[in-house]
Amino acid sequence: MENKTFADEVVEFNKNLHYPGKLPENFQVLNPYLENPETIEVMQKFYRKYYNDSNKRKFIIGINPSRHGAGVTGVPFTDTKRLESVCGIKMASAYTHEISSVFIYDMIAEYGGADEFYKDVYINSPFPLAIVRKSKNGWLNANYYDDKELFNDVKDFMIDSLKKHISLHLDTSEVFILGKRNAEFISKLNKEAELFDKMTVLEHPRYIQQYKSKEKQLYIDKYILTLKK
Repeated sequence: MENKTFADEVVEFNKNLHYPGKLPENFQVLNPYLENPETIEVMQKFYRKYYNDSNKRKFIIGINPSRHGAGVTGVPFTDTKRLESVCGIKMASAYTHEISSVFIYDMIAEYGGADEFYKDVYINSPFPLAIVRKSKNGWLNANYYDDKELFNDVKDFMIDSLKKHISLHLDTSEVFILGKRNAEFISKLNKEAELFDKMTVLEHPRYIQQYKSKEKQLYIDKYILTLKK
């Protein structure tokens, strides 16, 4: 049997994604790969383009996909706008602009471009599907840690997902976590499952774009210095 590439493994992981567990009332999980057949095509093109090898990579951990980012494209922190303009992959069935994606791709440009960045780094989330919460104004994005019961329900699935990501040949000596609150919860999972030797926390792209946009360059520099050391 021929060895599978990093891309083959990620595509297989994503195609088989299914959350079988329970959820508190008013929460729902969205699986972009089931809801839009083009998402699978686009996601495959992306990973085959940048991950068609068996290199060891650094692991950046987000929270969970947003409905307008990976919830549509199947690629973490990538909206359809940057998927086309930077990665050259067009998505016909959707058009999205996602705030975190703007920061990540500005940082990637300074890192040396998408080829260079994705050769070194893999990004995903401990809960790799989008979570939404019912509100008076319809369904809104939710984070896995927004509700204690929700976290308890998804915790085992998250540990299992992280282990599957790690098995793709990721460097576990140091993991990079986006967002301080996220890091608190990943730290709980790490205590239980002993996944990573060291955890390094970076500010979440959404927080930077929304509250620290004047200092954006400082954060881009910090990301690059942290990842390239």
